[in-house]
Amino acid sequence: MQVLLIAAVGAVAGFGLWLGITAVRGVRVVPEAWRFVPNEVPKERAVAWLATSLVVGIGVGVATGWPVAGFGATLGLVAGPAALGGTARRADEAATADAIATWADMLRDTMAGASGLEESLIQTATVAPTAIKTQLQSFALRLRHQPLDAALDELARDLDHSSADLVIASLGAAARLEARDLGPLLARLAEAIRGDVRMRSRIEIGRARIRTSARIAVATTTATVVFLYLFARHLLEPYDTATGQGWLLVVLAVFFGAGVMLHHYSQLETPERFRLRHAPELKGAKQ
Repeated sequence: MQVLLIAAVGAVAGFGLWLGITAVRGVRVVPEAWRFVPNEVPKERAVAWLATSLVVGIGVGVATGWPVAGFGATLGLVAGPAALGGTARRADEAATADAIATWADMLRDTMAGASGLEESLIQTATVAPTAIKTQLQSFALRLRHQPLDAALDELARDLDHSSADLVIASLGAAARLEARDLGPLLARLAEAIRGDVRMRSRIEIGRARIRTSARIAVATTTATVVFLYLFARHLLEPYDTATGQGWLLVVLAVFFGAGVMLHHYSQLETPERFRLRHAPELKGAKQ
């Protein structure tokens, strides 16, 4: 087992040396750190999250003498929340979609009061729903010194939501074609977005039970292993050998494979995002 620990430490040290050499040479070999962390973790804290996971993994490996356990602890901290969590992220997405639908209704009502499109966009930005208020206020500021098409394109990037793309693309097309009767279209878009939110909510309710069961199974297994290690260490002695580490790796592969499948099947397919297209035929239709 000491040989395995020495090999693991040597591999980590060699990997760190290789990263240092490539960094000095200016060669990027590792993608941005935030790509490896759960969506709930802010991108600014991605490096700290990964570093903490690595330190905990090394600590577990050294304390137990099991390199596979250290690797599993690191991988569990990095990937576990994404596989078993995500509730906050999905709730935020639903809140954003509902806010976009409310904004579409507000635009419809404001334009019905004989306000123009740009004026309505500026007015609704000040009373927009909280979930998208910051983005809309920034958009209103840009709209004062940018063309409408360019400002809408940046708003689509800020909101980063497929439902927002539908509304923004409709507004951009209406502005280019100088359409005036946008009320019915905005109403239909708002209704469709809310219907999509209700459908996703029903699906999430059904899948929440599966995630809860998975969390209970993982927590029970982890607690059992910790209890045996602390109070019945002799039962875990077979894992001190290289063969035992191989079987432990199989167990971890089964757990993480199940986590990957759970995460994959819990994802809802969303429409592919698109940006505003300033097509020449639209400009010709405007003329």
